[in-house]
Amino acid sequence: MEPIRVVLLPGAVLPAQLAYGALIEALGPDVQAIAKDLDLYADDEPPPGWSLDTEIEGVLREADAQGWESFHLAGYSGGGAAALAVAAKHPQRLLSLALLEPAWAGTWDWSPAHAELWKAFDRLETLPPGQFMQDFQRLQVKPGVVLPPPAPGAPPPWMAKRPAGIAAFLRTFRSYDLDRGRLAAFDAPVLFVQGGLSNPDLFGDIAERLSAVFPDFRLEVFKGRHHFDPPHRIEPERLGQLLREHWDRAESRHHATIT
Repeated sequence: MEPIRVVLLPGAVLPAQLAYGALIEALGPDVQAIAKDLDLYADDEPPPGWSLDTEIEGVLREADAQGWESFHLAGYSGGGAAALAVAAKHPQRLLSLALLEPAWAGTWDWSPAHAELWKAFDRLETLPPGQFMQDFQRLQVKPGVVLPPPAPGAPPPWMAKRPAGIAAFLRTFRSYDLDRGRLAAFDAPVLFVQGGLSNPDLFGDIAERLSAVFPDFRLEVFKGRHHFDPPHRIEPERLGQLLREHWDRAESRHHATIT
């Protein structure tokens, strides 16, 4: 039996291997999981003209290098937004989609609270780097949630790229055309994983909107988790089992349609 083929996209902060190492171990040897770093961070500065389309090209380039005609795709935060863009533009390549609190999901049907939240995100670019990161985190969790403290010692070298990278995500979210109609035509299984302590005006709004778009949509809430202690790092075994069930169902559906 062939292994399950998966591309995992990280968010805008942690490198892919740091983000997904524990999950890949929990998934086991029969899952061929590629933790792919964002093309956004290939150089010291974001590539000129970078957008979600750049990340689409990167995902397909990685899949082609592996010889994968079709594969499962999972993405967290900014990587989740990129995964949605892949599903909209290249649905025939995907066996399933797993969205781990995607940071953004188009500009249609926003609630008033969601729109106000994005005004606050827009103001982040006027802040100095230290306050930028602090406020960026605070906007994504419920009031009163205690965020993890910074790691002791000097920040790792890759951290210097993150404020510019996050700003690039915020800019492309303002202008990118995520085609709702093409997402509605995506009929493979979609799993949405949300933390119960994450900001519902952000991730709850996105989950509700996408549940009305995708024909095969499942929401799973991890009650004690939030965006900065996410299940793929804190509860990898539980999430791994959930993903395995999701992928097995998608593979069974795919095989049924081609036989």
